[in-house]
Amino acid sequence: MTFSDFETVVELRRYTLHPGRRDELIELFEREFVEPQEAAGAHLFGLFRSRASPDEFVWLRGFRSMAARKEALEEFYGGPVWKAHRSAANETMIDSDNVLLLRPVHRGLAAPPPGEGVHVTVSSPAPPPESAFAAFETEPSPNNFPRLPVRSDGPFSVWFSRVPTGSSVELSPTARSLLR
Repeated sequence: MTFSDFETVVELRRYTLHPGRRDELIELFEREFVEPQEAAGAHLFGLFRSRASPDEFVWLRGFRSMAARKEALEEFYGGPVWKAHRSAANETMIDSDNVLLLRPVHRGLAAPPPGEGVHVTVSSPAPPPESAFAAFETEPSPNNFPRLPVRSDGPFSVWFSRVPTGSSVELSPTARSLLR
């Protein structure tokens, strides 16, 4: 298994949290939710604080396929860990529906170039700049786990780079983020 196996279907999840509660959610998330989701077949490789917004938690979850996504989400969200901690997690959130379901245009999250800084850009469909180390576009398949909404107002292009580009947002990796 390689990191890139899970770049086939990617969720870019951007949560707006109640003021001052981001670190509370991150602590709960990293302690309780990473391993159970990975055991179910998801791969959580990017966990971030948005530098521009003190009340935003941004994370990336990858799957090998749309079918694997459905199976993993059914297992995790139907399982005991989510049931035990969902109320505590949901109490920190104002909005958890800012989610883009993506497919790769150019893989590279597994091995970003040397350097510091992770910047994400979400735009109308456009080719990624040369500085992008990974690029995605909206996955056209229907959401096969409707219990978790995904945005349908696209299409979008999303890319990651070491340097700011246009309307990019700088992300600060949490302790458990694999993408740094």
